Amino acid sequence: MRGAASGRRFLFVVPPLVGHINPTLGVGAELVARGHRVAWAGTPEVVGRLAGDGAVVFRCAVPPLGEGDISAVRPADARGPGALKFLWERFLVPLAEAMAPGVRAAVEEFRPDVVVADQQAVAGGLVAERLGVRWATSATTSAEFTGALDGMPRVGAWLEGLLEGLRTRIGDPAGTADPRFSPHLVLAFTTEELAGRPVRAAERIRFVGPSIAARPAAPGFPWHWLDPARPAVLVTLGTVSADAGARFLAVCQDATRARAGRVQTVLVDPAGGLDTGPGTPLDDDVLVVRGVPQLPLLARVAAVVCHAGHNTVCEALWHGVPLVVAPIRDDQPVVAGQVVAAGAGVRVRFGRVTAAGLGEALDAVLYEPGHRAAAERIRASFRAAGGATAAAGHLERLAAQAATRPPSQPSLEER
Repeated sequence: MRGAASGRRFLFVVPPLVGHINPTLGVGAELVARGHRVAWAGTPEVVGRLAGDGAVVFRCAVPPLGEGDISAVRPADARGPGALKFLWERFLVPLAEAMAPGVRAAVEEFRPDVVVADQQAVAGGLVAERLGVRWATSATTSAEFTGALDGMPRVGAWLEGLLEGLRTRIGDPAGTADPRFSPHLVLAFTTEELAGRPVRAAERIRFVGPSIAARPAAPGFPWHWLDPARPAVLVTLGTVSADAGARFLAVCQDATRARAGRVQTVLVDPAGGLDTGPGTPLDDDVLVVRGVPQLPLLARVAAVVCHAGHNTVCEALWHGVPLVVAPIRDDQPVVAGQVVAAGAGVRVRFGRVTAAGLGEALDAVLYEPGHRAAAERIRASFRAAGGATAAAGHLERLAAQAATRPPSQPSLEER
């Protein structure tokens, strides 16, 4: 209850992106287990499917582009500053503007002690600042900590201008906080062993490692197909669109077919674009599927080939599995660089790698022991960081600070 001495309320503000919601699930479950109340502000159809029927979800509107995977509408060849410009101008800024009324309504109805805003759901931080509610940042990628834009001052200034415009429209015009970095607490779902020492917001960042929580079961995976006597490889591009990933998946299929008999491969092809019909070679050791139960499968594979998405990378390393990373855009080149710098994988060029080149990279992570040793080292750092348990503890302490608001600071009723 609200009046209970130990019970606090936490509102997670999340975009309609599975990889950004997943880390909040374990943290939310841990907070509930400690006697607190938890709710989400976002898209009920997405959050509810992941969090379960009992989850309290306050609906926030999303722009048309926010109803699906951004990669399905962004030009497949968008890279570098062009991809960043599209991400912010066409997706994140409109998303913030669309979500802001719903976030405000959720805060006013749920009355949280702390708002936990995803780093890409910037409406959470801006609305919380405007209403005087303490807020934390949920950072599901570490790319923002690295100062990747420091070498591009014009791009950095452009982004700051976008955020300042957003503040004027939906936040407190007199506010000063960067909505990507809470002035109170930034939860980083990684560790310095992978991400390196941060160059931004370092004093506020708490590295808690991945928050791994159970997910709805994916029916029908043929577990009996896996041969425990041979290494298995998972190939996945997360939510990358078929247009962007079709060539790469075909290269992966060719490379892994060449290793049939020695290696088994589970290749995730959501769009069903790979040629697996009559007349193609029998793939006794290459299983092409639309989706997989990723967490249980990671416990059974020896290597992962992916696009260097932060969640896939961290989930693989949580299991001590080395990677072949083929970054495409956004934070992926930064995360891929972290994997390589840590020694836990090999990087290939997404748009240019050949089957022979991919095969060489795959052989390296499977058979050169240094990559697995590095992955195991990061795994140990992840486990030691505490995950959802540590994150919940940090949020509890922030809520306790919020409860001791100075008398001069107005309450929510007064705003």
